[in-house]
Amino acid sequence: MTANAAEKILEDCIATSLYDMSVGSYLQMLGGAVTFLDKGASHFADSGIEPAEIVSTSLYEDMAPFHFQTVCIVHQSLGAINGMQQGEFGPPSGYPQMDYAGLQKLVADALDELKALDADDVNELAGGEVIFKLGETQIPFSNENFVMSFSLPNLYFHATTAYDILRMKGVPLGKRDFLGPMRMGS
Repeated sequence: MTANAAEKILEDCIATSLYDMSVGSYLQMLGGAVTFLDKGASHFADSGIEPAEIVSTSLYEDMAPFHFQTVCIVHQSLGAINGMQQGEFGPPSGYPQMDYAGLQKLVADALDELKALDADDVNELAGGEVIFKLGETQIPFSNENFVMSFSLPNLYFHATTAYDILRMKGVPLGKRDFLGPMRMGS
């Protein structure tokens, strides 16, 4: 790699805004989730499978069910932005039990809310701090480190698990369904 190529990579990393690394990634993952949830609903309708069965399905007995995985897709994206704005973030709470259609709506509504965010407002959160609270445990993060080392890995985990439950139930999904709308070009 030439010195110029290395400098260009470094400039690109430095030029990535908090909005791009957070909301840009959240929009992609929620876009994928909308797609795979919609394909799931169509598959269940065509196959005569009751969607209520899916909502309570887990990949393994000690894992949280599809409902929780889907709620976490919203919580680790839109909820993460709200947490950075408030300076505090914790495990999901306050989400009611929903049927499959309710979970689809929850994800679609979160996607719409994320699309409506102003990039400048999110970028103003750069350099701020958020504390993850779980009982007595408090973990301080810079907003950037929270997004990169906590929110995004959790979002990917829960989106993958929800996707995998649908695949396990026979929904014909592929990687493109998961990836959502990719950001291309320069």
